Amino acid sequence: MVVGTGKEESFLTEEQVRQLMAQALTDLPLEGHRILVVVPDGTRTAPIPLMVRLLHEILGTQVKALDYLVALGTHQVMDDAALSRLVGQPVADGVFGTSHIFNHRWDRPETFATLGMIPAERIAELTNGLFSMNVPVRVNKLVLEYDYIFLCGPTFPHEVIGFSGGNKYFFPGVSGPELINFTHWLGAIITSYEVIGTLYTPVRAVVDQAAAMIKRPKLCFSMVVHAGGAHDGALAGLFIGTPEEAFAPAAELSSRLHIRWIERPYRRVLSVMPKMYDDIWTAAKGMYKMEPAVADGGEVVIYAPHIDEISYTHGHIIDEIGYHVRDYFLKQWDRFKHYPWGVLAHSTHLRGIGTYEDGIERPRIEVTLATRIPPERCKRVNLGYMDPDTIRLDEWQGREEEGVVVIPKAGELLYRVRPKQSFG
Repeated sequence: MVVGTGKEESFLTEEQVRQLMAQALTDLPLEGHRILVVVPDGTRTAPIPLMVRLLHEILGTQVKALDYLVALGTHQVMDDAALSRLVGQPVADGVFGTSHIFNHRWDRPETFATLGMIPAERIAELTNGLFSMNVPVRVNKLVLEYDYIFLCGPTFPHEVIGFSGGNKYFFPGVSGPELINFTHWLGAIITSYEVIGTLYTPVRAVVDQAAAMIKRPKLCFSMVVHAGGAHDGALAGLFIGTPEEAFAPAAELSSRLHIRWIERPYRRVLSVMPKMYDDIWTAAKGMYKMEPAVADGGEVVIYAPHIDEISYTHGHIIDEIGYHVRDYFLKQWDRFKHYPWGVLAHSTHLRGIGTYEDGIERPRIEVTLATRIPPERCKRVNLGYMDPDTIRLDEWQGREEEGVVVIPKAGELLYRVRPKQSFG
């Protein structure tokens, strides 16, 4: 049973949020138990400080522990200052008040507990025959050291899984690298262009299958957050239930709130990236969310003067392989199959759909970086370069009729071209 409410035009008050959370938590036998709350990192717009504060108010001293695990996937580790901003309270040595907050460390083998294997025949069913291989399922062992697991985070259109939220906070959020790489490459094979903004996808099916192997009681706080504008960060909806049940209404509301339909595709897009994205690995969302709305031969410019790195975690690999369309990798698979599949997925997600025939790569659209990453590195990884200091926003604004648009705080709202109606 899901406790929750939400509408596109609504703004939940703190008291409404408190009442929903209290209603969902009241009948759970939590007294004396240890609770682990899995939360997103700082690359998501969400009122995490409010949720943290209300959890502590409602649960008070009845629980034995109320700790937090940041679902970093393979993102950069957060220091105490970043963690303090995330939870809205001073964090020192990974502690605030009586709570511990842990970074997920995907790169350390000792992090994980092995849950088992999704067998090849089941993978074939879940992926509609795209893959048939055994997929190991490992998860941060902290998940098994607590009595209850809460998932608390926002739902947005997502390039790998369709919509974020639900069990995605387990996989890839606190997952072992095997499932991170598999799910991202599965999404890349289908293509971000097809996956993003789709309510239920093969990637979601694999993630839900893996999460079923976590034998702990789970409760998901699925938030739907206004993104951009005067109400940026305000809650439009909150749904509380099992990860599968809470995800469904949150994703449905997100599909109405976070997708912008346009009548004609854009020719040039300036995606203005907020500072919560600190490398291209995360700021690539400025491309993902715009690709379906760009005309053939068009261009997305990722404008982020504060960014000077492609990826703090995977940059050295991207320097080797570059950014390419999916078929560039598939048609040269023996050359690339040993690279981490999650990095290959990021590469082709950012480059977008296109073709690779007779040794010639033809991306559908151009992708240009207007960042502090130097032009020679942009060229090496197969992206365009534009000096960010030459960009004047007033020269881009007000030109929608020309097919030129500025997207402020890009990366969360998905843009699509409205399908033409047929008559007759």
